[in-house]
Amino acid sequence: MTMKDVPEYVAGHGLLRGKSVLVTAAAGAGIGFAVARRCAEEGCRALFVSDVHERRLNEAVETLRRETGLQSVYGRLCDVSQEGDVQALVSAAHEQMDGIDVLVNNAGLGTSCRVVDMSDDEWQRVLDITLTGTFRMTRAALRVMQPRGRGVIVNNASVLGWRAQAEQAHYAAAKAGVMAFTRCAALEAAEHGVRINAVAPSIAIHAFLKKSASEELLASLAQREAFGRGAEPWEVANVMVFLASDYSSYMTGETISVSSQHA
Repeated sequence: MTMKDVPEYVAGHGLLRGKSVLVTAAAGAGIGFAVARRCAEEGCRALFVSDVHERRLNEAVETLRRETGLQSVYGRLCDVSQEGDVQALVSAAHEQMDGIDVLVNNAGLGTSCRVVDMSDDEWQRVLDITLTGTFRMTRAALRVMQPRGRGVIVNNASVLGWRAQAEQAHYAAAKAGVMAFTRCAALEAAEHGVRINAVAPSIAIHAFLKKSASEELLASLAQREAFGRGAEPWEVANVMVFLASDYSSYMTGETISVSSQHA
């Protein structure tokens, strides 16, 4: 295998056997769907996914059931910028799955804009979905996890929470906020047996990203990686599954860089 070759897909090892999992922004071909699929392959007993796109969400649920064999896969529309949607999602998932063992906060929004050209609305929209949405989901999940004395939350951050990149001030600020929020919320949740960690991917190549970014930009970003390629979404999902599993039982408040660059 050469440096740029994608490794073989890793088979499931039952890391989430018996657990119930809720994943936001899980429709389509990105990290959210990849982690939902991995959770099913790792033996979760029930899976609840959400998204803002109804058709893609329904397709994701059917695909997960068909291709993983897990029939207890459920879906619900949710815009994490709307508190009513968040409350309804967590309530439905908690009831349908008889408790939520794992929450993966994957929902986020990124655009490209220079600071001098950025409107208040664009700044607020990115932060409201990416950072405040993570807060809303975490708050709602903790309210049902803490009384049970257990649970795991995995947040999707970004290496831009550490690094600088032009036209990404709003997204980088939001992701840095996710990292800081993860650290602080983890201390509070630990008192109740709940762990909260985050992953920080650099670049994961998927169909939606290819539509929203130029080939030149993606090629430039990939060249900066030690392996000379972007990550596959499932490679990021593997680290999320590790954090969701009992293998990371002594980890909380941490952010793991899923990147072949230096943080």
